[in-house]
Amino acid sequence: MKKILFLLALCLPMAGGAQTIKLKKLDKVRRECWKQYAQAVKEADGLFGDTLPALADGKHRSLRLPNDLESDRNGNAVEMNYYYGYKGGHPTAAKPSAAFLYLHGSGPRIAEWATGLRICQRFADTPSVYVIPQIPQEGEWYRWYQKSKQWAYEKMWRQLLVREDIDPARLYLFGISEGGYGSQRLASFYADYLAAAGPMAGGEPLKNAPTENLSNTVFSLRTGALDYGFYRDRLTGYTAASLDSLERLHPTLFRHWVELIPGRGHSIDYNPTPEFLRRHARNPLPREWMWEDFEMDGRHRDGFYYLAVDKRPCDSLRTRYDVRVVKEADGSSVVSVDVRNVIYTTTETDPRWGIEMRFDRRYEMATGGAFTLFLDEHLVDLNANVRVVVNGKEAFAGKLRLNRRHLQRSLNIWGDPLRMMPAAVEVRY
Repeated sequence: MKKILFLLALCLPMAGGAQTIKLKKLDKVRRECWKQYAQAVKEADGLFGDTLPALADGKHRSLRLPNDLESDRNGNAVEMNYYYGYKGGHPTAAKPSAAFLYLHGSGPRIAEWATGLRICQRFADTPSVYVIPQIPQEGEWYRWYQKSKQWAYEKMWRQLLVREDIDPARLYLFGISEGGYGSQRLASFYADYLAAAGPMAGGEPLKNAPTENLSNTVFSLRTGALDYGFYRDRLTGYTAASLDSLERLHPTLFRHWVELIPGRGHSIDYNPTPEFLRRHARNPLPREWMWEDFEMDGRHRDGFYYLAVDKRPCDSLRTRYDVRVVKEADGSSVVSVDVRNVIYTTTETDPRWGIEMRFDRRYEMATGGAFTLFLDEHLVDLNANVRVVVNGKEAFAGKLRLNRRHLQRSLNIWGDPLRMMPAAVEVRY
């Protein structure tokens, strides 16, 4: 399959000067690189304007999706409309706001979009900024997780992250019904960007949304206990069991609130979810995390947290990464990365719809891949030795060298002011 270019803006090399960075100048170089990148993004994609309107004003714009990602039945380009604006006071650089992305249900898209604007205005999550997209086309083949929408979300998030009036540690995602399915998949796919996610009235088979990826993202899933359609109740229960099990193994990593609401069907009270989400901030550089690299609508992420995939070890299988950073008593650090292929076996299939409901997984050590591990002063002592151990074998030992190109590459991959990494170790295994 042709690789889709999702890169939205480049932090171009700065004119003149060596690429090596001295530690005492790191903050200055990082600010310069961010300023250049942010300006490029703002000039390339003006999705929200310089000044945000109030959400109550009902302001909206449209974003044309790439024709090779989604088109109408005649091959013409389609657009994604989106409401946007603030609630509870205009955000400023001094008081940046949280930002919510809300995904509506699968009814008539005009009515569902309008309902989204109405209910999002009443949620008690202020001060906040909202982006409320409208699905571009209706029908059973159009879903919130598809490549064309991934392209749009990444564009929107990069635009939000370069705004001084948005808190980069407080991005949230939630949705209802079809938007619940979409936000559960997307939460697993994009967990490294999100402080918290909250699908409602949904329930995905966990092969579509591996719970391990939520190791540092707070997660809520609330579904009616009587919501039997497409086995939403049962699949929500499977998600709860999986996250409960992971929390027992890793008590500090998997914070979640999964609830089957007694006596309720597909209609539930939506108000508690955004109120719950906004209590949590993102940890952009966790010292311990897991990632099952899975494809969504034929596309893989280029990286997760601070690991960029240069070569996948097996194109036909998923890859599981377990990363842990430990500081030793002498000030040195050990970064361990275990890389395994993931083999799924379906253990339960719904006979009516053919939905694969439950799975077993086994793992085998992966070989033949390559990745770049980015590091910074929040993860390791840049003045001390660092060891990188991959699948039990030492891949690097010594002091890290700081370089502009690492800052620039990490910024190009993630577009995240909290993940501008000046050091990197390239690994083949």
